Amino acid sequence: MPVPKILLFYVFAPLPDPEAIRLWQRELCENLGLRGRILISEDGINGTLGGELDALKRYLRVTKEYKAFRQLDAKWSEGSGLNADNSSTDFPKLSVKVRDEIVSFGAPDELRVDENGVVGGGERLAPGQLHQLVADRDDVVFFDGRNRFEAEIGRFRDAVVPDVANTREFVAALESGAYDHLKDKPVVTYCTGGIRCEVLSSLMRTRGFQEVYQLEGGIARYGEAYGDDGLWDGSLYVFDGRGSLTFSDHAAVLGRCATCGTATSRMRNCADLSCRKQLVVCDDCDTAVCAEHAA
Repeated sequence: MPVPKILLFYVFAPLPDPEAIRLWQRELCENLGLRGRILISEDGINGTLGGELDALKRYLRVTKEYKAFRQLDAKWSEGSGLNADNSSTDFPKLSVKVRDEIVSFGAPDELRVDENGVVGGGERLAPGQLHQLVADRDDVVFFDGRNRFEAEIGRFRDAVVPDVANTREFVAALESGAYDHLKDKPVVTYCTGGIRCEVLSSLMRTRGFQEVYQLEGGIARYGEAYGDDGLWDGSLYVFDGRGSLTFSDHAAVLGRCATCGTATSRMRNCADLSCRKQLVVCDDCDTAVCAEHAA
């Protein structure tokens, strides 16, 4: 029986013709029956695809044959299921688009990319190196590079979680002075798969943060290495039909239902159809709305 999988991937590399890449990628995915989202810019590619394991392996093999994508960073996780045509139940469709940024910080003119990736980013730390840094230093600060609602169900222990509703708010948050007290401390940025921290760490360094690191491969790769027996607590929010995922059968439940306060890792959209906010909501409160729409 076909195995459902999710492939999370990105690479920063100069691309002379993003539109040509878009057409190639869309045709490749359609031929393989894959669904998901791919963003392409002059600086690289970022995507999440779901489908049958063999089809995803073929996609990855063909994509990495293109020189600029040979260093593509890929992470795997379990999908929820497959439709009758072997397409993923976790994505409603396939979307392949060209954008100014493959991760939207609203600062495309600041990003510098060469054949080795982002220029001026933080020092990369593999999961084991992260543990060594924490063992060696008592002043390490974890800095969450995700939207604040993602951290409601999972985060690194004692992490700083900026009050941002979307990635575009990070620049203003960094320039507000709220985190200036961290500029002389070792700051480890982290995010889902590593891509947001590639950019965030470079933005922090240009704004005076002296010792900035980025968790290589993000929470996803850390979870592969340490599961729930390390420095991570809770569930990982994911931007597909699964909503969230855990790394073991003993993951902590950090989330609290926005309506009744029950412990849960379940996230859903605000029940008001005009709203796009994400809420932590238990099964019994499925029709909950955010504070703005609670009349």
